[in-house]
Amino acid sequence: MNNQEIFKNYIAGEWIEGSSVAENINPSDTRDLIGLYARASKDQIDLAIAAAAAAQPLWARTTPQQRFDILDGVGSEILARRAELGELLAREEGKILAEAVGEVVRAGQIFKFFAGECLRTTGDLQASTRPGIDVEVTREALGVVSIVTPWNFPMAIPAWKIAPALAYGNAVVFKPADAVSASAWMLSEILSRSGLPAGVFNLVMARGRDVGDSLIVDPRIAAVSFTGSEGTGRHIARTCVERPGTMAKFQLEMGGKNPLVLLDDADLDIAVNCALNGAFFSTGQRCTASSRLIVGRGIHDAFVEKLCARLQSLVVGDARDPATQMGPVVDAAQLRQDLDYVEVGKQEGAELVFGGMAQPEIAGQPGYYMTPALFIGTSNGMRINREEIFGPVASVIKVDGLEEAIAVANDTPFGLSAGIVTRSLKSASFFKKQAQAGMVMVNAPTAGVDPHVPFGGRKASSYGAREQGQYAVEFFTTVKTSYINS
Repeated sequence: MNNQEIFKNYIAGEWIEGSSVAENINPSDTRDLIGLYARASKDQIDLAIAAAAAAQPLWARTTPQQRFDILDGVGSEILARRAELGELLAREEGKILAEAVGEVVRAGQIFKFFAGECLRTTGDLQASTRPGIDVEVTREALGVVSIVTPWNFPMAIPAWKIAPALAYGNAVVFKPADAVSASAWMLSEILSRSGLPAGVFNLVMARGRDVGDSLIVDPRIAAVSFTGSEGTGRHIARTCVERPGTMAKFQLEMGGKNPLVLLDDADLDIAVNCALNGAFFSTGQRCTASSRLIVGRGIHDAFVEKLCARLQSLVVGDARDPATQMGPVVDAAQLRQDLDYVEVGKQEGAELVFGGMAQPEIAGQPGYYMTPALFIGTSNGMRINREEIFGPVASVIKVDGLEEAIAVANDTPFGLSAGIVTRSLKSASFFKKQAQAGMVMVNAPTAGVDPHVPFGGRKASSYGAREQGQYAVEFFTTVKTSYINS
């Protein structure tokens, strides 16, 4: 181990050793050590914030073309290396290879989109109520932005935060989830060679419980963009508001308990495909996963039978094997949580009709595997239907008609994504208007969003401006109104 390379943090334009080292293990084969990754200390995070604060003013004064060239180059390199980066992502996170490569492509496309946004920043010239006065409304960078990302999309989510932050003239201190340091390091290595001035982008790898507040309480931090658990998000919100001196702007994405409504008139094949994709692809580890399947009484039995048949044929295995359709969960702690929720569902009286068991090894490889779990006979008040499990566990709730389906769908503290499968345009239109969610899918899985459109939810799922697309400018800039006496 001592002879292995240690992948370092990137601070002020230099690769710097950490205060400790973490092993990165392949969840598909726990014998496989991906690498050793340096963990930053609180002092090193202070250095990163200082470097970002020093570099940001000059970066904000660069021309839109300079910022375009850098971000477009980053996007081009990511896309050119999609196979290599996708292989690493699958090896590290457990997402199957096709999904991993798709995520890398999305990350590259996001950088290219925000490269274009550098050249599309606009303002307003407005008439004043007073003669001889002109009014200009412009947007400016915030300053230093802390970016804290989860493990389930280790390339795409950092991309859709880092790219707009840089495009609009901010400096970045980036802390990825501890479980996916390899993907974050590779993205950071590309950024380190992109032409960014030293200090504009900084990578600090660490556990959130060790250093998390250091990225929030520092008065040099102008804004915090976070994706993760609801509890951590609420803590960040309180800290940003209550910190001494200046408050920090914050943007929170905190998960979901997303409903997929399947009406009696639904095409059964479409219904099953949407449920299978939304609930079990990416091993159910998506905040947009459809973990609540709200099914009309008229198709309930046929839907469950057909979905169970599809689950029976679903190939669980090594994420990098092209034959695999569902990989492992990300680590031992997540596997324990998923299996604990399976037991909770049984204790609550739900009927487990498929899966829900650990598979300590597949094809001789020890890994964090489990069979996808499907419950029936559930009610919306059960914990398995109230709390985000974040694994391949879905439950069926039987309803009578559209009105009851909408009431059940909206009866949740979350509001990220919602879907409906129906042949009725009238029902789809009504559901789209009534669903209390930031994103609505009709005859499509609840998971999967294009890189150029706004992403976000309502209620406990999100707080602050939307991410992605042109809406990202709302968070990563501040508006200035200027009066000019001509």
